[in-house]
Amino acid sequence: MELNLEHLLKIATELTITIKQVEATAALLDEGATVPFISRYRKEATGSLDEVQIAAVRDRLEQLRELDKRRESILKSIRDQQKLTPELEAQVMAAETMAALEDIYLPYKPKRRTKATIAREKGLEPLAEYIFQQENFDVEAEAANFISEEKEVKDTAEALAGARDIMAEWINENAEARAAMRQLFEKKGVFKSRVMAGKEEEGQKYKDYFEWEEPIEKSPSHRILAMRRGEAEMILMLSAQPEEEAALAKLEDIFVQGNNAASEQVKLAIKESYKRLLKLSMETEVRLSSKKRADEEAIRVFADNLRQLLLSSPLGQKTVLALDPGFRTGCKLVVLDKQGKLLHNENVYPHTGQYKAQEAGQSIKSLVDKYEVEAIAIGNGTASRETEAFVKSLKLPASVQVVMVNESGASIYSASDVAREEFPDQDVTVRGAVSIGRRLMDPLAELVKLDPKSIGVGQYQHDVDQSALKHSLDDVVMSCVNAVGVEVNTASKQLLTYVSGLGPALAQNIVDYRNQNGPFRTRTELKKVARLGDKAFEQAAGFLRIRDAVNPLDASAVHPESYPVVEQMAKDLGVTVLDLMQKEELRKQINLKKYVTDTVGLPTLQDIVSELAKPGRDPRQTFEAFSFTEGVNEINDLRAGMKLPGIVTNITAFGAFVDLGVHQDGLVHVSHLSDRFVSNPHEAVKVGQKVEVTVLEVDVNRKRISLSMKGDPNAARPAGGGSAKKGDGRKEKEEAPMDDFQAKLAKLKGMFK
Repeated sequence: MELNLEHLLKIATELTITIKQVEATAALLDEGATVPFISRYRKEATGSLDEVQIAAVRDRLEQLRELDKRRESILKSIRDQQKLTPELEAQVMAAETMAALEDIYLPYKPKRRTKATIAREKGLEPLAEYIFQQENFDVEAEAANFISEEKEVKDTAEALAGARDIMAEWINENAEARAAMRQLFEKKGVFKSRVMAGKEEEGQKYKDYFEWEEPIEKSPSHRILAMRRGEAEMILMLSAQPEEEAALAKLEDIFVQGNNAASEQVKLAIKESYKRLLKLSMETEVRLSSKKRADEEAIRVFADNLRQLLLSSPLGQKTVLALDPGFRTGCKLVVLDKQGKLLHNENVYPHTGQYKAQEAGQSIKSLVDKYEVEAIAIGNGTASRETEAFVKSLKLPASVQVVMVNESGASIYSASDVAREEFPDQDVTVRGAVSIGRRLMDPLAELVKLDPKSIGVGQYQHDVDQSALKHSLDDVVMSCVNAVGVEVNTASKQLLTYVSGLGPALAQNIVDYRNQNGPFRTRTELKKVARLGDKAFEQAAGFLRIRDAVNPLDASAVHPESYPVVEQMAKDLGVTVLDLMQKEELRKQINLKKYVTDTVGLPTLQDIVSELAKPGRDPRQTFEAFSFTEGVNEINDLRAGMKLPGIVTNITAFGAFVDLGVHQDGLVHVSHLSDRFVSNPHEAVKVGQKVEVTVLEVDVNRKRISLSMKGDPNAARPAGGGSAKKGDGRKEKEEAPMDDFQAKLAKLKGMFK
């Protein structure tokens, strides 16, 4: 696609980067390069722009191109009407927002038959034009000239009413007036929420909004979405507008030019235009714009929490016994090998009587010995704490870790097409237990199989713009997958799908090739995969790992295009590539400047040497086991003053939710997150972090737990592992601030507005 110089200049100015950087990034994007690929392997071209900046260039470029498409469509429409003047064309070309464009186009937009149309048919437009000039004349006498039986204008009152209808349309279609009204609604508009008559009992969860008012400009995302949902469920009545007097005064400042009878008619037309046309139009706009803003905030929160969850610490390749707990129906038990392959499954019944408990204990101990189990994963749903206590009572070898695992979404996975494809001969209970075990081994690899909306770390995800949500979450998943890297010989189709340059079809082709020909031995062998051409190979190869490959670089993040550089480094030192990777003293002898070329600069060379030191290093935190307090299993077990370990499950604008193992998250208000003042909860905690909390208050009836983290020495230390509470994605929790990636991206996008 041809690059537009004006677009490049605008983006460079807005993002405070050079036009050369924008041009190179835009060209790479248009060629099909992904954000992770450009960020990692094209630093020389982009001047080392990071993923956030590249994504911002991409998104702004899309916005400007959409604006240009609409601009061309509008010009064509007006041209076809033979109404396009040089002045009007200049106005259209100068418009910088979609709203400004639509305001210019409104008078020329094909419309249905309106009151103004009918008045024009009655020949009243000349009267409207004369009155609108607001000269000093006898309005009634002039209007009498337009009385006509033939045109159905009975009297002066009807003539003036028709003229006002025409003027009202002019006022509504005036670009200056619309811009002023838009600003007034955005800056001075107020949300007013009222309960609908007779819905008080049914709508108790919206009680806070039964009599609620607040400025639109300051209304936070969670309240906007809550009020809109209450309105959609016909519990609340919601309006969004400024005081009418302020709006009318603003319009009079624009249109009223005198103080005579004609001016009075213009004032009446203004009032009619506002009440019948402008108010409805502007309220629709401000509701849409505030919804868009609320959506963006909610999506940022979701993306932020999803990123932290996807990058949770993996246990790694270990033999795992996984239990999906239950009381009467028993616990589904599976054993997985180090690659996550299902070795064994059965049901055990530790909670249905002494005999069954003994039988379950013997079975678990036998399986631990037989398969040399290294860890036991227990889903954190019903009967989880009782099952954990039972397993710990078996006195298994100390080397066997017992870990509570977030099972949110496991039931959705177990009934999905993905699960049926993986385990066509197993029922949903087996699939769910497998998911729990694999989630402990590698959260990222397992969670990518789920629709992110079902993971349970977002809020209002069913209410926000679904296209924008998918776009954002796909970005996050792709970023995380490529940051970690993917072992091509063990990765699922779903994980491979998110690798730069692949997608579902090529991911399936890789799996098919692997099944037919055995494991890949080299990265270049990927080129034998059906439809995986040079472009896809270029985009994907650096993010795919081949453990124990013929070429040791195939297990690293060094891109195959850079292998000759590494080989030359080794040759110059008289050693092998493997020697370079294993010996720090050799790497220290490399003079990077010697290998700089027109296409390979110091940033890439520094990345190569860093990767040689720790080839294929997993950027995620080291796993640390976590246990809840024994004997505290239900909300009734909590008492004020208790100090308990917990896991942060969600972060909001007003604090953090913490799982204590009692099947109900507690809230640490922002004022209790740290001994020091914290305005942004992300300064104190992360999703998945292990914390120590003090119980402040317990409301059993309302299932509310108030907590404090003051005095916790771990308040700023990210967790290595643990569980997150299984939650309802629709639960009304307030916004979580963004992590660095989301915060930077939001800041850059904010410059576009």
